[in-house]
Amino acid sequence: MTLTCTSHRDPDKFPAVQLFLLAIVRLAEPIALTSIFPYAWAFIKRLHIGNEDDASFYAGLLISSFALAEASMGMYWGGLSDRVGRKPVLLLGCVGTMFSMIMVGFATNLWVAVLGRAIGGLLNGNIGVIQTMVGELVTKPEHEPKAYSIMPFVWSIGTIIGPAIGGTFADPHDSFPNMFPKGSLFDRFPYLLPNLICAGMLFMSIVLGYFLLEETHPDMQPRVLLPDDTFLSENTPLIETSDAMKRPAVDLRDENYGTMRARDIQNASLALKTIERQPSYNVFSKKIMAVIVSLSIFTYHSMTFDHLLPIFFEDDRVPTSQSFGIFKVLSPFYSPGGLGLSLQSVGMIMAVQGVIALFMQAVIFPLMAERLGVYRLFILVTVLHPIIYVIMPTLLFIPERLLYPAIYFCLVVRNFFSILLYPLLLILIKEATPSFSVLGKVNGLAASAGAACRMIAPPVAGYLYSVGRKMDCTALAWYGSMFVAVIGAIQCFQVKRDRSRNVGGDDNTGQHSDSDGEVTPAAETA
Repeated sequence: MTLTCTSHRDPDKFPAVQLFLLAIVRLAEPIALTSIFPYAWAFIKRLHIGNEDDASFYAGLLISSFALAEASMGMYWGGLSDRVGRKPVLLLGCVGTMFSMIMVGFATNLWVAVLGRAIGGLLNGNIGVIQTMVGELVTKPEHEPKAYSIMPFVWSIGTIIGPAIGGTFADPHDSFPNMFPKGSLFDRFPYLLPNLICAGMLFMSIVLGYFLLEETHPDMQPRVLLPDDTFLSENTPLIETSDAMKRPAVDLRDENYGTMRARDIQNASLALKTIERQPSYNVFSKKIMAVIVSLSIFTYHSMTFDHLLPIFFEDDRVPTSQSFGIFKVLSPFYSPGGLGLSLQSVGMIMAVQGVIALFMQAVIFPLMAERLGVYRLFILVTVLHPIIYVIMPTLLFIPERLLYPAIYFCLVVRNFFSILLYPLLLILIKEATPSFSVLGKVNGLAASAGAACRMIAPPVAGYLYSVGRKMDCTALAWYGSMFVAVIGAIQCFQVKRDRSRNVGGDDNTGQHSDSDGEVTPAAETA
């Protein structure tokens, strides 16, 4: 007899419905978090804090406050989801983000807005929890590439919609004076409307998640004691039945009527012993930490790219006539200024980049993962990733008529590397985790590490760009990112993959082999 979890889902089929519901819950979050990007600088200028030259610094502080708070609490929420379930922690994160948006919308000074963003980050551990839920929904390795590409795909959609909402509905009195007259609520709080729209989306995702999303934690599933050879399906009864003629379900003549049968006591005792024998696992093992370090390195230099891209595109272009000789032009360290593009042109380019990212996630990633395999594709894109940071500064020397094709070529190369690498890292984190019982904590640790890197990347990249600009070498910032990517290309070979291990860390012998070669008894899964 075994203690078995029951579920209405067929584990052999791709969990399309639950992943779709999880994607809806996920979509509202990037919309809410990125809607502040278009108006953060204008919001700071309206508050008249310090000199106007300092507005970009305070805007960065406002945006990064969420990542700082998220980094400090990510592992806690992941561990809590291992104890109380994924769904409560996920919904609490959405509730915290919703109230954070409202608080920022009503903020009349910087520190209230920063506090609102920080509260949202403190209550939000959804990145790690969602990764854990995807890992628990998908039990067949052949489904992983497709499943793990869905959440980055949804995030990309959200990062397109979010800034559009923020840019369109911020300060509605100026944009729609007839609908929002002077002295109205949205005139007094000009950034309330986009935050209310995003909060409404979060509320709808909370309602859908509460009623339709299933709990995925293995220990939170309905349980029933069944023989080892019993086939489980949605028609399997929860209560034991038998042939009424040959063996009545209840025998009133039995002297043990009204008491537990010995077999029931034995089965219950066996179930309790099974749970008690579950070992504890080290989430800081070498195998897990190698993948998390790789994720952190990637998150850092990927964030520097996102931060540098609009700055480099909008920075003033130095005319060719000001060049000092062919040798200086060809020097990799001579890169004055930026491309001098307009704000509208940059917006169009970034929208096209979003489309490229969606195509990479939906089409290219599943094909490449199926053809090359997860580990080989991971090594390939990590080792080649530094290339993009080398070719970006060369855009300064591209003729005007070829500039846009060259830009889009760079964006295709960049998205090929970055969009493919992120879901690969998520799959490797799942495979490195020794048991589903600590998957939430491991993903929480990974989310905290990623958030910390997202917090420090923009100021470091911005500082290098400022220093390089004074030296006629704006490529300095790109080369700094390339240096970090090279470290990642070397470190990726520390990530080991146990080919004998199945999903969830169980090999065919029923044991777990940790990164140090020590074998511990496998948890007898319920």
